[in-house]
Amino acid sequence: MKRMLILFLVILGNCKAFAQIDTTSYPKERQEIRELMRQRKPDVSIDCDDFIPVGPKGDISFSHQQWQGAQAKEKLVFKSVRPVPGHEFIRIYEGKMAVVNFLANVQLVVDGHDVDLKVRRLEVYQKTSSGWCRVAGQGTEVDEKLFPVKRN
Repeated sequence: MKRMLILFLVILGNCKAFAQIDTTSYPKERQEIRELMRQRKPDVSIDCDDFIPVGPKGDISFSHQQWQGAQAKEKLVFKSVRPVPGHEFIRIYEGKMAVVNFLANVQLVVDGHDVDLKVRRLEVYQKTSSGWCRVAGQGTEVDEKLFPVKRN
């Protein structure tokens, strides 16, 4: 038992911590993703042809058009999605894929009523010959009563 503990400690001591968020590699790609997110407009698509979004009720679509159809059915119109500065985490993989987790202020209209909420988004981007496009995305409304958002 003593040998097992010593072996475990030696192995643990020689391992690097891989759980750290890499915030320095691929600076050009990170900036491109940030610009894409910040300049997003509801009427301009940033989606790849094979985009797969998951809606707020867990519904899944297999294209941008199908996603828009689901929104129309729910009488939902996005007015704006603005990332909250300081709440963006971008991981770039081999300069070609990006996983982005961010907090956003979302303004939308649901069945004729204005709704403002905070949403934690998880999106996946792919770099193509024409630039970055989103291949997947899902958002979860943040309940600020349970999980207050810290102001920077």
